[in-house]
This record gives sequence, structure tokens and C-alpha cells, in this order.
Amino acid sequence: MKRIVLLFFCCLLGAYTLQAQDWRQEREDMEKKLKMAQDDTLKARWRKGGLFNVNVNQGSLSNWAAGGDKFSFSIASSFTGYIAYRQGRHSWDNGIDLAYGYVNTTSLGGRKSDDRIDLTSKYGYDIGNKWFASALLNMRTQFTNGYLYDSVPPRLTSRFFSPAYILFAPGFDYKPNDELSVFLTPVSARFVVVMDDTLASRGAYGVDTGKHVLTQVGAYISVNWAKEIMKNVTYKGRLDLFTDYRHNPQNIDIFWTNALMLKVNKYISANLNVDLIYDDDVREFVNEKTGVKGPRLQVKQVIGVGFSARF
Repeated sequence: MKRIVLLFFCCLLGAYTLQAQDWRQEREDMEKKLKMAQDDTLKARWRKGGLFNVNVNQGSLSNWAAGGDKFSFSIASSFTGYIAYRQGRHSWDNGIDLAYGYVNTTSLGGRKSDDRIDLTSKYGYDIGNKWFASALLNMRTQFTNGYLYDSVPPRLTSRFFSPAYILFAPGFDYKPNDELSVFLTPVSARFVVVMDDTLASRGAYGVDTGKHVLTQVGAYISVNWAKEIMKNVTYKGRLDLFTDYRHNPQNIDIFWTNALMLKVNKYISANLNVDLIYDDDVREFVNEKTGVKGPRLQVKQVIGVGFSARF
């Protein structure tokens, strides 16, 4: 009888031990799943990415009857990156757009062909029907000195933070999908900064002579669209419109960038970039007929084939 009772208790102890092990294993599995879910949620809140491009061209001629420069070299590089946060109704988008290009030929020497620094940060709160109450901060300037080659020596027209455009705009953002964003506001503040004393003394970019900052208040619209229009062909465009209420509000400043990228393979791509700028306060261009300086439509076009890396 004692043996039977002892055997019974041993069976109960074994069953309890096995059950405890099962409970422990289930708890560990649940903790792993919970940690994975937390990691996935954190990843879902933050998104980031970037694209780097560099295009290099070189040519040389020797005893070439058709003529041309003996040597030419050009390099064009660009980087675009973003980091975005999403949680509930809140969103926060940050973008950086950098570009620099250089050209050197025997006849013309060295000149830059592209130069851009563009930083944007935008917060949004979802108010329904794909509309967001938003606030946007944008800054545009360049890396190095810029010249116009219409005289000898060339005329200095720009440099780092001369000018710089700093814009703050509370407004509304319409985002029907991940490809399109239309930000608009009836009231925004834009600061045109000219830190270079020489340019400021000329009243460049609309600042008062000798001053370094011009403050403007006006309406602002920014349209951003990015779409893969066909397989391996992507278009990215941005159109900014600004009008200063206090000075010639009928003259609208335009900043329009267009980029078309054809992906050849993982590391090779072809790019076409066309930028258009019109600013009524940029009076650096001489009218050939009248000889008077005034604003002009600024056009920049770059075509390149080279290395690209996406991350």
C-alpha cells in the first residue's frame, strides 16, 4: 500500500514538473513575441532612406582635326535623404537635398555646374479626410562662391549663406497618398539672408543696401510629387510658390525642381534634372538690348549616367 501511495505522489510530482516547464516555455514564447511586436512597432514609427548619385565624365583630344578642347573633365554628385516618424495622428517628415557639380575644360578653366543645400522639416497632425494641420521649416543655400562670367574678371553673385532662404509656414497639408503632398498657407514668414558684406552693400537679393536680412510675409504653396511612372523609371518634382504681400504681391517667386531617374541596375542609373527659378528680387542679369539689370527665369539642366546607391 505504501508503495502505491509513494508511486502516486511521484506521478503527481512528475506531472506538476512537466506542467511547470510547459508554463515556463509558454511565458518565454510570449515574452519573445511581445518584444518582436514592440520592435516592429518601433520600426513602423520610423522610416528612413537615401539616394546617392555621382556621375563622372572625362575627354581629351590630341591632333584632332575636327577641333575641340584638349581636355575636359566633369563630376556631378547629389544626395537626397529622409527620415520620417508616424504615431497615431502625428507625423514628422525631414528631408535633405544636396548637390554639387564641377566642370574643367582647357578653354574655360574650372567652374561649378551645380550647387545646392536644401533642408526641410514638416510636422503634421491628421485632422481627417487626408488633411493635416502642419508647420513647415525650410532652408536653402549653397556650398561655394558663384560667379557670372559676363565680364572679366567674373562677377561674384553668391556664396554660402549669401543668399540663404529661411521659411517658416504654419498651414495645411493635403496628402491623398504616399506620392503626393500639397502644402498651403495664407501667411508665412520668409527671411532672405545675405551674409557677405560685398553683396549686401549692393543690395543683392532684395535686402536693403548694407543690411543682411530681408523679412517677407506672404502666401506659400509647396507641391511635392514622387512616383514610379513605369518600371525602373521614377519622377520626383517639387514646386514652391511664394508671394510677398508687402512688396509687389503680383510677382510670384517660383522654385521648381524636376528629377527623372532611370535605373539600369542596382548601382548604375541615368538622371535628368531640370530646375527653374524666378525671383523678382534677383536682379543680377543684364538685358542685352537695354543694358539694364533685372530678374530673369533661371534654368539649370543636368544629364548624367553614373553610380547610384540607395539605402
